[in-house]
Amino acid sequence: MTVARKIWVWPIALFVIFLSAFGQIAYAKDFQLATQCPASFELRLGRCYLRSNYEQYASLENAGVGGLKTGLPSNREGFTAQQIDLGRYLFFDPILSGTQQVACASCHNPDRGFADGKARSIGVNGKELPRNAPSLWNVGFLSRLFLDGRATTLEAQMQGPLYDAREMANTPQKLLANLNAIPAYRQLFASAFKDAAAGIRVDHVYRAIAAFESSLVSLNSRYDLYAHGVSDALSKNELEGLNVFRSFVARCAECHTPPLFSNQQIAVLGTPEPEGHAFDAGAQTTTGEKAMRGGFKVPSLRNVELTAPYMHSGRFKSLRETVSFYNEGRGHAVPKNEKLALHWHIWEPKLSNKELDRLVDFLKTLTDESFKPQRPSEVPSGLQPK
Repeated sequence: MTVARKIWVWPIALFVIFLSAFGQIAYAKDFQLATQCPASFELRLGRCYLRSNYEQYASLENAGVGGLKTGLPSNREGFTAQQIDLGRYLFFDPILSGTQQVACASCHNPDRGFADGKARSIGVNGKELPRNAPSLWNVGFLSRLFLDGRATTLEAQMQGPLYDAREMANTPQKLLANLNAIPAYRQLFASAFKDAAAGIRVDHVYRAIAAFESSLVSLNSRYDLYAHGVSDALSKNELEGLNVFRSFVARCAECHTPPLFSNQQIAVLGTPEPEGHAFDAGAQTTTGEKAMRGGFKVPSLRNVELTAPYMHSGRFKSLRETVSFYNEGRGHAVPKNEKLALHWHIWEPKLSNKELDRLVDFLKTLTDESFKPQRPSEVPSGLQPK
C-alpha cells in the first residue's frame, strides 16, 4: 500500500526571557506554527483532509460486522495545519492544569499508545483516578467518548478532565488568564484563528486540541496491508488468529468491528474489579438506565499491544489474560450481589489455548505508530513538556 507521507516541519526559533503571570522566570520561544498537514492528510483549500485506502470501500453502516473491504466511519477533519500544530503544543503543555503539573499527555502518552501504562491514571497531586486511560489513536472517528460514553464530541470530552478537581483541576477563568498572559500563545492563537487577535477564548482552546487529536490516525498496520491485498503481510499464526477473531464461535468482530475495531456501543461484560475496589456502575451513572449498570464503551483495538493494562479498571495485565477472560464463561466474574444485563455476545466459546495464543498473535498485527506525532522539546509556557 502506498500512502502519501507529509513531513511535519517544526521551526528553529530564538529564545527570550519574560516574567510569567504565575510569578516565575519562564523561557519562551518565537514559535511558528507548521504550515504543512500531518502525514496522511492532504491540504485542500487551506485545510487538512485525511487520505486513506479505506475511502475506496463501502461505508461501515452497510457492511455488517465489517469485512476486510469495509470503509471507516467519518473522521473529524477540515482543520488547518496551524490549528493542528497549536493543539500539539497545548496537548503536551502542563499550563492547561490548575497546578501546572499535569498535561493531556500525562495520561495519554504517545510512547504508550496514547494511554499511560497504568491500571488507573494519576491526576493532580499524584492521586489515583477511578479508571484506566483509553488510547487516543483514531479518536477522531469516535462518536462516543469516555469509557462510559457520556460525551459525543472531542470538545465536550476534553472539558471533563480539564475541569475535574481530581484530574487537571483547572477552571475556564484560570485557563484563559494563564494562556492570555503568555505572549507566545497570544501570537500562536492569533495565527491559528482569525478571531483570536482580541484574546484567546475557551472555544479556541477546545478546537485546537480537537484538531490535534483528530490527526492521530493509525491505519497502516500489517493487518491493513493484508486488508488492502498484500497477501503475505500476515504470518500463518496471525492468519489463524484473524480467523478466530472473525469466527461465529469467538465473535470478537461483532463488537470490535473492523476497520476501526469498535462498534462504539456500550457493552456490559462483567469484568472483575481489582482487589479492594468497589464495583464501578459505568454507563448507568450517566444514563440512569439499570440495563447499563457495569457497561462501558467497546474500545478500538488499534495499537492494543501498546496499551496494557486492560479493561476500565486496568484489571488485566496482558492481552493473553484479557482474551482468557472472555473464554471462562458468561458472568463468571460478576459479584454475587450484582445482577447485570450482560451483553448477549458474552458466553462461553471454549477456545483452546492454541486458539487463544493465535488470537493474541493477530491482535498484535493492529500495531501501527508510523504517523506518531513529534513531542515538542519546549512549549510556549516555558514549563517542562509532558
